[in-house]
Amino acid sequence: MTTRTTIADAAPVGAVTGRLAQLWRYPVKSMLGERLPAADVGPAGVAGDRRLALRHRGTGRVASAKHPRLWRGLLALHATGAAPGPVRITLPDGRAVSSVDPDVDDVLSRVLDAPVTLIDRPPAGAVLDRADPDAVLAAGLTAEVPVDASPLGAAAPGTFFDFAPVHLVTTATLARVAAELPAGTVEAVRYRPNLVLDVDVDGFAENDWVGRELRIGPELVLRVLAPTPRCAVPTLAHGPLPRQGEALRVPARLNRVAPLPQLGPQPCVGAYAQVVRSGRVVQGSTVEVA
Repeated sequence: MTTRTTIADAAPVGAVTGRLAQLWRYPVKSMLGERLPAADVGPAGVAGDRRLALRHRGTGRVASAKHPRLWRGLLALHATGAAPGPVRITLPDGRAVSSVDPDVDDVLSRVLDAPVTLIDRPPAGAVLDRADPDAVLAAGLTAEVPVDASPLGAAAPGTFFDFAPVHLVTTATLARVAAELPAGTVEAVRYRPNLVLDVDVDGFAENDWVGRELRIGPELVLRVLAPTPRCAVPTLAHGPLPRQGEALRVPARLNRVAPLPQLGPQPCVGAYAQVVRSGRVVQGSTVEVA
């Protein structure tokens, strides 16, 4: 791992400030989402984020692109729409279906070639399958690789979040990853953050924010819980974006850390956070790391 300057080294505590560069929500788990100019953020995260998911009728598992062999096709679907209205899902051929259409399950089942049901709350004991990301890189998307059953919402019970209701990443971390890529750029959407923060820190500074509070705009306060371990999703095609294996290989080389005490070192990009005080934010809102 490269040597990083911690946030405490970069500036006195309380002096790290910046702005909210991007704001995202993903109305259906593992589908493409939408960039927003403004949003309310509460205990359940960005309003309307991960409000729906697909459940496989045979296994009962929640569908997730973390198991690319089965579910990478989810990232060819584009979901938009604010609660409490319906979600619009645009299919790869440009057609659209609404979450309230009577045939929505049949349409999505045909597109994904799997029997699925669109659901608005996780079943008791809900889990998803997470393929070993290193094995996916080594063996390919269609290979049989080790898969772990991963419970949903450890820090946000009763939701479709992998762990916590807010996922954030800094532009510095994205730039650090991009500097190692042949094209010199990496798209934030590969890592599926809610908040992209433009603050004056080094790449992977989010590691050092665990336990700290972030103030975004005049109201919103977040507490950082853990670095975000990465699965195979950043390497997959996202709509028109092609596959990019280095989006995982680079953080695996530069920032392999243990996100939680009970977990071993994993490639991490960004951080998970919970909401301490709800608030409305807009793109360009001020950010302060307390």
